[in-house]
Amino acid sequence: MTAITAASAPARAQRLVGVSRRQWVGLLYVLPAVAFVTVFFVIPLGMTAWMSLNNWPLMGEHAFIGLDNYFAILRDIRFWNALKFTTYYTVIVTIAIFAVAFPLAIFIERPRPLTNLYRTAFFMPAVVGFASASLLWSWLLNVDSGLFSPAAFDLGLTEKKVNLLATFQPAFWSIIAMVVWKVAGFTMIILMTGLQSIPQDLQEAAVIDGAGPFARFRAITLPLMRRTLALALILSVAGSILAFDQFYIILRGGPRNQTLTAVYWIFNQSFVSFKLGYGAALSMVLLVILVALSLIQLWLLRKPEGLD
Repeated sequence: MTAITAASAPARAQRLVGVSRRQWVGLLYVLPAVAFVTVFFVIPLGMTAWMSLNNWPLMGEHAFIGLDNYFAILRDIRFWNALKFTTYYTVIVTIAIFAVAFPLAIFIERPRPLTNLYRTAFFMPAVVGFASASLLWSWLLNVDSGLFSPAAFDLGLTEKKVNLLATFQPAFWSIIAMVVWKVAGFTMIILMTGLQSIPQDLQEAAVIDGAGPFARFRAITLPLMRRTLALALILSVAGSILAFDQFYIILRGGPRNQTLTAVYWIFNQSFVSFKLGYGAALSMVLLVILVALSLIQLWLLRKPEGLD
């Protein structure tokens, strides 16, 4: 017995060395990602949190003021109005994106003639940056040299050239149209992958049992797409809450500051008024709101018990 134990000791030590080596190799693989997250997220987040506790001007020395910046946020009517508008925009644009992306995903899910062409055409706007798309739509919406208003006038649809950016409603819905054009293709691809992951046997069994399209969609498609829907919804909501480019480039917060988003107001306070400490505090508040909303969405779309 002692001989067997003595003989197995080197084998056990060799296994431990092998496990240790694999752990170090695994650590080396994840080290670049850890370094990237640390340098570009953890450290900036810590610096932002520290700045939010200081009166931090653009020039000169900063002074520690504790939670004064956060108390100032409670009295900042402009920020709360911007947050209210951002919430309104987020709800509307998210509904609009899914209303367009889901039918497109269903349309391109199965192979049919020209399916690859459709997928490419619908996804193409997603590769355009938001700043570039905003510049493009800024020209399209121009009342004199653009496309939409002059074309409507030339076709006799309007009595005169209409400035779509002069009042809130046309300007707001123009932004919604631009974002849906830009983002719906990306959301479509996410939803398409979710649809393709549903076993075809389930759909065929439901058809044999007499289930109609709506019943199959409600009982099979939606439950099995919870994770996909959660991903698409979180990306859409997060992107909408952080909206800035389109409102800054196309509207400049107008008309009459009615389209100021939360991020636009943070930009204004940080890089126009040069109150970097206050801007950092606003950023931390927005981060908390964004994390809370993401957790709520994950909870609402959590996987039901017993559903594989």
